[in-house]
Amino acid sequence: MNQLEQLKQFTTVVADTGDFQLMKQYTPQDATTNPSLILKAVQKAEYRPLLEQAVREQHGNGTDAVMDALLIAFGAEILKIVPGRVSTEVDARLSFDTDATVAKARHLIALYEQRGIARERVLIKIASTWEGIRAAEVLQRDGIRCNMTLLFALVQAAACAEAGAQLISPFVGRILDWHRKQAGDQWDAEAHRGAADPGVRSVSQIYAYYKQYGYATEVMGASFRNVDQILSLAGCDLLTISPELLEQLAAGNGDVARQLSPDNAGRDPQPRVAVDEASFRWQLNEDAMATEKLAEGIRAFAADAIKLEALIARVDR
Repeated sequence: MNQLEQLKQFTTVVADTGDFQLMKQYTPQDATTNPSLILKAVQKAEYRPLLEQAVREQHGNGTDAVMDALLIAFGAEILKIVPGRVSTEVDARLSFDTDATVAKARHLIALYEQRGIARERVLIKIASTWEGIRAAEVLQRDGIRCNMTLLFALVQAAACAEAGAQLISPFVGRILDWHRKQAGDQWDAEAHRGAADPGVRSVSQIYAYYKQYGYATEVMGASFRNVDQILSLAGCDLLTISPELLEQLAAGNGDVARQLSPDNAGRDPQPRVAVDEASFRWQLNEDAMATEKLAEGIRAFAADAIKLEALIARVDR
């Protein structure tokens, strides 16, 4: 078996792309999208009809309606390919507004259900801010399952689990990016490979914490920079992987060994993390990497949403 096939023995593989054709090649269980991936996809000729159809159907209803229709159109097409779930993201500009996030999530689920797609096949992606986590708590009680994204710290993960979120997406590569940038010329790439990679360490810690305390929330490593990071997290509940890295795994023939397992997660017990609002905000504030990458990620997703709106406006002329 190639490395991708071996990895699937331990971990649910998820495609991190809006490109349907690439999904078909690698037969993932689930797929994730975000505004950046949708923006990239609709600029390709083969996906232009989805954009044009959303504009036609929602003509006169405003850009927000077209955006929502486009997200649902992509999600519905993806669900024809993957047997599991698709993640659809709430506008990042709502990341600090609990009520607006809840309303948008309910609206997106209603649009899916109008197409005959059960809510169990959809994960609503929400930024792991305090307000986003509170929105997830409300939505999960409604039976709307949430994928908590832009997650960089254990305190975010602990708060998401206490809120009953279905799934979290800790960002491996962006954590590595921050540490590498901070070290500058002093960065030792070899010393930070495999289990020593700061992003891998973060996800491993979160996985162990969840298993130690019996949380049902799923851990899905995301934002990978290389195959080594992926293989170092073999055994994680899920891993969402870009087409480029899926291709490398499919071409790889080396042995893949399980690295994370519930059986050894409690080997180094961790104290329970306080997740009341004051404790959450303070712990996040004290983690410069998590604070900076969370803010940066929200800005980047918001910027791509604005670009997508501008593209819609040009098509709608």
